Amino acid sequence: MTESANHVITEEVVLNALRAVKDPDLHKDVVTLNMIRDVSICGAIVGFRFVLTTPACPVRDQLKFEAEKTVMAIPGVERVEVKMDAEVPKARGSLDKAEIAGINHIIAVTSGKGGVGKSTVAVNLAVSLGLLGARVGIVDTDIYGPNVPIMMGGRDMPMVRGEKIVPPIYHGVKTMSIGLLNPGDKAVVWRGPMLTSAVSQFLRQVEWGDLDYLVVDMPPGTGDVQLSLAQMVSIAGAVLVTTPQEVALSDVRKAHNMFEQLNVPMLGVVENMSYFECAHGEKYFIFGNGGGEALAGNFDIPFLGAVPIAVSIREGGDLGVPIVISQPNSAQAKAFNQIAQNVAAQVSIAAIKANKALPVLNLKK
Repeated sequence: MTESANHVITEEVVLNALRAVKDPDLHKDVVTLNMIRDVSICGAIVGFRFVLTTPACPVRDQLKFEAEKTVMAIPGVERVEVKMDAEVPKARGSLDKAEIAGINHIIAVTSGKGGVGKSTVAVNLAVSLGLLGARVGIVDTDIYGPNVPIMMGGRDMPMVRGEKIVPPIYHGVKTMSIGLLNPGDKAVVWRGPMLTSAVSQFLRQVEWGDLDYLVVDMPPGTGDVQLSLAQMVSIAGAVLVTTPQEVALSDVRKAHNMFEQLNVPMLGVVENMSYFECAHGEKYFIFGNGGGEALAGNFDIPFLGAVPIAVSIREGGDLGVPIVISQPNSAQAKAFNQIAQNVAAQVSIAAIKANKALPVLNLKK
């Protein structure tokens, strides 16, 4: 008689054991978080689906290892088969803001001033999330200076289906920008109300389909577009992009304060152009050292990561091939990939907090 025959392995036994495995970001056990699904038991073999809150989970491998180890420790278990999966939870939006059908989370990428690489971060963030398995779109709301089409290699005029604009797909990411509708060097000369109308159309009259994340490349500063976006839809959170130098940090503080006033969660800070690394490995902190991380600490928000400066980032942007595609093993691409995982984790945390905080209305009488 085998050892497994002396022990009764049930779904309850498996789930009780897995309550010891906790998500380090969400600070709850994986059973309470409903991450363990479809438990099957065949003799001494236990199988289940492990459903993460994002395909870009930064602790995916750690959680899988701990779950396998925990179940293997159950008396009688000889093999564990874990199928990793992901379902991005949709946060219930604010009661006074309309949701966009099919879009789970809107991520605003913003900066206090221009020239800090905000669009570069937005593009590489969107593509990285897509490479990690998420359904992603990017919308360029920088109406006066739309750079996303160039950086994504976009040259196609969007199609129209019925009353909806069909966004072209570049590098696996659905993309919309005024630069696709107004190609060439023709300037866009619009007043504030027209900007607001354009942003609304990009959100509601584009056939986005089902998306886990819609990344919004915001114009720099604190103007009409930022205010309109925050008033129109529920934003999962804002990513603040800065360089280490004080000039940029001073302006990003204003952006942080604006989003705080608009009750938009802060996902964290990205420090771009953090340092330059020579071929022999020595680092030069051209714009200062540690300013972005210190800023995040002062605001008590996450530091999402630092991206070293490199010619290859600029070249990829000019050619329309983001560095996470063109040089996936470079230090810059790895930094963007880690930032994408950190952003996804913060979005999941914010969504779960929002779902707990908002009241559940019983409209039945």
